[in-house]
Amino acid sequence: MNPAWEDAIEGCLGYLATEKSHAVNTQLINRLALESFAIWMEKNRPNHAPGTLTGDDIRGFLRTQKTERRLAPASMKMIVVALRHFFAHLKREGLIEQDLLPALDLPRLDQYLPETLNEAEVNQLLAAGLPETPLGLRDRALLEVLYASGLRAGEIAGLRLENYLREEKLLRVIGKGNRERLVPVGEKAIAAIDNWLARGRPSLVKPKTGGEIFLGEHGRRLTTVRIWQIVQEIAKLAGMQKKIWPHLLRHSFATHLLSHGADLRAIQEMLGHASLATTQVYTHVDQARLKQVHRQFHPRA
Repeated sequence: MNPAWEDAIEGCLGYLATEKSHAVNTQLINRLALESFAIWMEKNRPNHAPGTLTGDDIRGFLRTQKTERRLAPASMKMIVVALRHFFAHLKREGLIEQDLLPALDLPRLDQYLPETLNEAEVNQLLAAGLPETPLGLRDRALLEVLYASGLRAGEIAGLRLENYLREEKLLRVIGKGNRERLVPVGEKAIAAIDNWLARGRPSLVKPKTGGEIFLGEHGRRLTTVRIWQIVQEIAKLAGMQKKIWPHLLRHSFATHLLSHGADLRAIQEMLGHASLATTQVYTHVDQARLKQVHRQFHPRA
């Protein structure tokens, strides 16, 4: 890759990692998108350096991605977002006079409604007959916290003992972008955590064990992959017919709060969404549930 492109991309990614606290996966997505753009430019517009780009260059690249590579709208959106970051960085560095991308619309995405469990299905999952062993106590606490708090798998994995505010019935969570929030947990989750900490976790502690709440059988913190596996194992034990994964419980948590009258901004705060627009998808889920109930039970539906 041309050094000018390489320097510009590395500068942008470095800024996003340090100043915007982009997660590792986000950094990787941005890198792949920007390197793909640079390679396309070197092949199709060899005389255009980062500081001499035009809107036509960008539109040509995006047209290629959409028509020749046949990328889905969601993939196109990720590329456009990465390019917006890139041009904002070039503008900050004085390499271009204005950001070239705000006038370009993001690819239109179909309305995405997250899948959820109904309350009976959640109860079935939580009623799984887990053994009273250290790992069984851990899995019970893990499952209760997932549904009681709506945490992401990565947030659960990163929970530390000092993050458990027992008296206040709160969890201090470090979410995306290193944003911190306090999330309440209910009595059943509190009881499950206490049981795990008193009767299960001590037997898994090893000399090099860290301060994470949830441990694997070798005394190390759980990975997100292992949390997925645990949830699927519990679902199988509970006799669930559908596929269950941690984020499904997060969606269910939010939808059930909303259906019982919770304020949307309170749900936004608990989920750690930076924008209320992200949380508003759950209003569509709840409306979809209401329409289904109406179709099923109204005599003239």
